[in-house]
Amino acid sequence: MKKSIFKTICSLTMAAAMVLTATACSSQTTTTEEATDTATQQESQTTTQTEQFKIGILQLTEHEALDKARNGFIDALAEGGYVDGEKIVIDFQNAQGDQSNLKTMSQKFVNDGDDLVLAIATPAAQSIAAETQDIPILATAITNYPEAGLVESNEAPGVNLSGTSDRTPVEEQLKLLKQILPEVQTVGILYNSSEANSEIQAQEAIAACDTLGLSYKEGTVTNVNDIQQVVQSIVSDVDALYIPTDNTFASAMPLVASITDIEKIPVICGEIGMVKGGGLATIGIDYYKLGQQTGEMAIRVLEGEDVSTMPIEFPDTIDICINLDTAEKIGVTIPQEVIDSAVTIIENGTETTAADTANQ
Repeated sequence: MKKSIFKTICSLTMAAAMVLTATACSSQTTTTEEATDTATQQESQTTTQTEQFKIGILQLTEHEALDKARNGFIDALAEGGYVDGEKIVIDFQNAQGDQSNLKTMSQKFVNDGDDLVLAIATPAAQSIAAETQDIPILATAITNYPEAGLVESNEAPGVNLSGTSDRTPVEEQLKLLKQILPEVQTVGILYNSSEANSEIQAQEAIAACDTLGLSYKEGTVTNVNDIQQVVQSIVSDVDALYIPTDNTFASAMPLVASITDIEKIPVICGEIGMVKGGGLATIGIDYYKLGQQTGEMAIRVLEGEDVSTMPIEFPDTIDICINLDTAEKIGVTIPQEVIDSAVTIIENGTETTAADTANQ
């Protein structure tokens, strides 16, 4: 009887132990599975948080127009939710006007596996386009994409590149010159003959001179070191100068102005930044807005749109800008109707816009 009771107690004890062991194993398994799930979720969240688009920005050189285009591009991305350091990482490279730098920097973007490249100015776009047919490229501050050999057509690029054009109304700019100075007869047309966009605009300026009954004289440079000599050699033969949206001259406008101010020669420029640098006037585009327009295109590309089917876009508006400080230095009186129509006026070293005036 005692043996039977003892055996029964042992059986019950062993059964209880087995239940406890099974429960413990079950609890341990559940805990391990939960830990694995949590780790997987954390890893997934970390991957999502660190997944960023790499965007390269290749800029030919630094001057106000190109800098504004870059800033407008970055700001438009941020406004669309693509903030540098968060959803995107921007690698900005400035070639300082050197073609060999453009090539090296273009190859860097390709080797880094960038998701998108912004090219600012024609030589920058030509450089990166020569290095990749796969990475989407957007460009800005380019006058004529097809003639620069960048796309098949403005309507259907047909390659991994699209963007915005800074094509300016050359004939309207020369009409503005005649409105300010009706007595002008001969215009000096200055440009870098190695810049495709500048040569295109120079030819348009020659055609406009013919239409407006103006004589012209060309002055060309190949780099910034030629500017002083070329400007000095031409000012005695002309009544005014016309300089298109030329990157070489734009980067050296204070130098140009130091000569033309002394010689009392008005300069009509291709863009607003050059007027701020000492030119007299322009009807031009806002490069910051142009950069914003390009940034909006970039968002579409990052979200899956095929860049090869995106038409080249053009500025929506052009504005008159005049420099009254320059007018005073060279002894020119700008007609009141031109002043009244100007969106941007530089006077006493201060830039005033129509919006500023309206808010006063």
